[in-house]
Amino acid sequence: MRAPWSPRNKVLHVGAPNLAPWGEFAGLARGCFERRWLTNRGPLVEQLEAELGQRLGVEHVILCSNGTVALELAARAAGLSGEVILPSFTFVATAHALQWQGIRPVFADVDPITYNMDPAAVEALITPATSAIVGVHLYGRPCAISALQEIADRHGLPLLFDAAHAFGCAADGQAIGGHGLCEVFSFHATKVFNTGEGGAIATNNGAFANQVRLLQNFGFAAEDRVVALGLNGKMNELSAALGLANLRHLPRFIDTNRRHFELYNQGLADVDGLQLIDYSGQTISNYHYVIVEVDNSRFGCNRDRLRDHLLTHGVLARRYFTPGCHRQPPYNGTPISHALPHTEWLSERLLALPNGTQLDAADVRRICTQIRSCPRDGINLHA
Repeated sequence: MRAPWSPRNKVLHVGAPNLAPWGEFAGLARGCFERRWLTNRGPLVEQLEAELGQRLGVEHVILCSNGTVALELAARAAGLSGEVILPSFTFVATAHALQWQGIRPVFADVDPITYNMDPAAVEALITPATSAIVGVHLYGRPCAISALQEIADRHGLPLLFDAAHAFGCAADGQAIGGHGLCEVFSFHATKVFNTGEGGAIATNNGAFANQVRLLQNFGFAAEDRVVALGLNGKMNELSAALGLANLRHLPRFIDTNRRHFELYNQGLADVDGLQLIDYSGQTISNYHYVIVEVDNSRFGCNRDRLRDHLLTHGVLARRYFTPGCHRQPPYNGTPISHALPHTEWLSERLLALPNGTQLDAADVRRICTQIRSCPRDGINLHA
């Protein structure tokens, strides 16, 4: 039987939600009940779309039921078909959103330093069947936007972005959200900003935005008039209420993430064989993902043994992402003609550590202590 929760036995885990004070959400939720308006583009959905559009500096934000549905809607509204190039080193939803619609994901390798998709690898995979490129801003670090856009323009392809990790981040001084044809966000509970469950498509293309809105509401152009094959991809009012409450606290969430990230950096700086993700090149980051790269030969312990050690001490770290999408059963039956050596290498070495408002400074120090105390082959821990 699981022991009752207390500060002494709490499990620190990746993805615990950042939350506004209960009263702020409750006040907004009460309005939903009083209006008896729970879905179908209620006033809170419209308010949150407007506030997000202003924050992101984009003309259109379409809130969706979740990030995966948002990706599916974006692909359908863009008219994608045939093959789409994307990284294998991403959450499997990026690929699923395409495969679910009969679009074949073509997996490109990543840069071993940035962990993001390698533009040269993308260009080598373009064929007459390619209908688009999907870049992923992995761990909130912007991918090579300009290079990918140049390739897409030269080949006449739309460029879309999976920005699930990158809300609150920027590239070259411009907020993530306004690049390419669109950028797609996840507002799942694990993200720096969440609506419990939800997502959004951000775009400056009015015709594309109108098509997304049509498709996310069953294809209704007017009452009783269906003009397209759509689905139900709308966000509900209670999710929007949580989003509006949480959005007011986003600066606090990000500041907490940053302080914890700096503590991790200090606590692990002198541990040979461990390398933390580097955000120093970003002017604006959400600091949400504390990713450590484990070099077994120098650290004396591989990534999976370190993860197991942390779990025995109440720290649930995650292998983001193992294996790459191309190794997952929905895709590994399809042979690929090119190697993905950097994807394979990283998938065995990266570990995500807990972050967010669930933690305090003492928790971060405890996690660092447990990492440093992990039994290692041929390492004298007391030297």
